[in-house]
Amino acid sequence: QVQLVESGGGLVQAGGSLRLSCAVSGGTFSSYNMGWFRQAPGKEREFVAAVSWSGDRIAYADAVKGRFTISRANAKNTVYLEMNSLIPEDTAVYYCAADASIVLLRRTWNLYDYWGQGTQVTVSS
Repeated sequence: QVQLVESGGGLVQAGGSLRLSCAVSGGTFSSYNMGWFRQAPGKEREFVAAVSWSGDRIAYADAVKGRFTISRANAKNTVYLEMNSLIPEDTAVYYCAADASIVLLRRTWNLYDYWGQGTQVTVSS
């Protein structure tokens, strides 16, 4: 089945930037809406951003709007999350997810069908 592998996480100072990538295999990438979620210790998984299968619709959580940019390269079977102006509150494990139901661009994590293992992002003060 569909497999997702995140990469690009790491340690960064506040104000810095990081670009996450999610490589998808085992499915038809362009048939999925793609999302990014994150989970900090002791907190629920929260929506970060999503992009439709064709790239024509994009959604962001208020907490990251203006700082993060989601994009996809269907020819590369990859979705990206460009993170700028990072703050310590962004520290979390970041997950990419695929949603086979493409009518809606969804913000609810348990509605997504496939998940990666996550990549750690740590932002220091």
